[in-house]
Amino acid sequence: MKATLFLALLAGLALAGCKPKPAAPGQAPQGSENPLDAPGRYGNVLVQAQKQAVKTVDLAGVNQAIKMFHAQEGRFPKTLDELVSPDYLPKLPDLPQGLKYDYQPDTGEVKIVPN
Repeated sequence: MKATLFLALLAGLALAGCKPKPAAPGQAPQGSENPLDAPGRYGNVLVQAQKQAVKTVDLAGVNQAIKMFHAQEGRFPKTLDELVSPDYLPKLPDLPQGLKYDYQPDTGEVKIVPN
């Protein structure tokens, strides 16, 4: 009898300690999200990941073309349009909507920034 009462008390204490922690201010509590919204959130994450991948690949290609131009010409291109040739790039990669290239001709540095 004492063992059963002790086990019941121990189980009660264990369950009492398993309450979820409250969310930090400004943060949505975990577990309160509607599971039916999960496919939409997943799709949005995929779209953002694809945009980031496109930006990274495009930027790497443009940076490589700038380096090749600099090695052959001894200077950085005045504009990114100078890279459009059979030797460097067939055309500047198209960026996702809302983004543009920011090129600094004095340093040869190119970034992708919001419009």
